Amino acid sequence: MSMNRSNGARRTARALGIGAAAAVAMGLFSTGAANADTFVPLPDGERLGPDVKVTRTHESALISPSLSANGAGRTVWVSGTVMADVAATPEGKAGPTNGAAGAPGTNNSSTHGVSRLSSGYIVGCQVSISDSAISAGVSGGVSLSGASAGGSLGLKLGPGQVKFVEIDGKDIKKAGTYSVEYQDVEMEIQGCAGYAQARAYSVVEIIGDNYSKTSLYGMPFSIG
Repeated sequence: MSMNRSNGARRTARALGIGAAAAVAMGLFSTGAANADTFVPLPDGERLGPDVKVTRTHESALISPSLSANGAGRTVWVSGTVMADVAATPEGKAGPTNGAAGAPGTNNSSTHGVSRLSSGYIVGCQVSISDSAISAGVSGGVSLSGASAGGSLGLKLGPGQVKFVEIDGKDIKKAGTYSVEYQDVEMEIQGCAGYAQARAYSVVEIIGDNYSKTSLYGMPFSIG
């Protein structure tokens, strides 16, 4: 997809009337409705944890059918801002990271000697991304870490598969406010002939004797 088409699609989608955007936000659209670019505004969210508050604002998605036109692909551009207000954390020293592998129970998060904010999306093919599906674990994880300025990722999903896509993260070395901001990060999903869903996740892990993990999930939305 060319840059001109991508930028034009985003400008056109964001120029839609508030009423039309709200109608999209109220429910999941059918596969047939995904034949045109669709802008989906998503609600803000907040989660309180031990010594931390996690918020997500200005989240949106723009869904387009894949240019491959094979019925099993679609593209989504996601945007949003995640903030972590951390009141207290032990000081740590960043060491080698073991990566965010998406293993069951990890929420695709990973610490490496310091507290950390991680944020991204859970993407599933022919499966509802509910809280129970998240806690049951996933089939694997991929990373777009550092792609907040408009990176791109190709993601292959089969029926019943769910994967985490990490967009970005920040080390938390002392108390303060930390943010992850991403704009028009592109995910190209292939191999899913049925319906697909996505859902934002953000995780703050605080190291130390009083270890804690605070997870904030967004509203699931259809990607065709």
